Amino acid sequence: MTVKQLSLPELADACGQLGITNVGLWREPVQSHGLEATAKLVRDAGLTVTTLCRGGFFTAIDPKERAQALDDNRRAVDEAATLGTDVLVLVSGGLPAGSKDLHGARERIADALGELGPYAEERGVKLAIEPLHPMYASDRCVVSTLGQALDLAERFPAQQVGVTVDTYHIWWDDTAPEQIARAGAGGRIHTFQLADWTTPLPEGVLTGRGQIGDGAIDMREWKGYVEAAGYTGAIEVELFNAQLWARDGREVLAETARRFVEHAA
Repeated sequence: MTVKQLSLPELADACGQLGITNVGLWREPVQSHGLEATAKLVRDAGLTVTTLCRGGFFTAIDPKERAQALDDNRRAVDEAATLGTDVLVLVSGGLPAGSKDLHGARERIADALGELGPYAEERGVKLAIEPLHPMYASDRCVVSTLGQALDLAERFPAQQVGVTVDTYHIWWDDTAPEQIARAGAGGRIHTFQLADWTTPLPEGVLTGRGQIGDGAIDMREWKGYVEAAGYTGAIEVELFNAQLWARDGREVLAETARRFVEHAA
């Protein structure tokens, strides 16, 4: 998504030119290009798919909507397995229209994880609950902190459910470092993502993620926390940024790689 202006073949070619060997994919461009075609593309390019994003949106009350959400998540698990990644990132869902019941919404997430976890494990895929910044709680994700994410994940085996640690969403939380340690001790850090926090936020906050080094977050500090917790997996950079999308994608990809080395490596 950092360079969504590039087609998947263009992305694979640009990664090859820059020596980037890992890529995190989103379902929409994969589906547009074709699942099997994408799997072949990344294999032929020597790319490892680190994660697939996203599953989730489990909070609906209507039984038909809940069944549809579970069916879609099973498809997402199958897509992840076909692409060769063992992590499906989950954005859990916001409050249903007219509801103010955060507790009930979180319990419905747990119910969905109970159904989906064994299905994912059978296919070699782990579910990674991503807590989102509290500003998204009403419409996108009622899971706002790593502690809340772990409270859900720990109801299930670690090989089924863990968490996503994303700097953009947790940097403000002074309990997050101890929760990262908690997640690491349980083997539940399934992916680690970087994005910076810049202000003022744009209209439509979904596109407010800043390029590494442009904002308030100390990337090395957070990288230190996950490494101290035992995480040795890939580190993703995930930027939703309209200004970056308006630029040449290959240029943005090269800049992002340089910024990672400068601010996080």
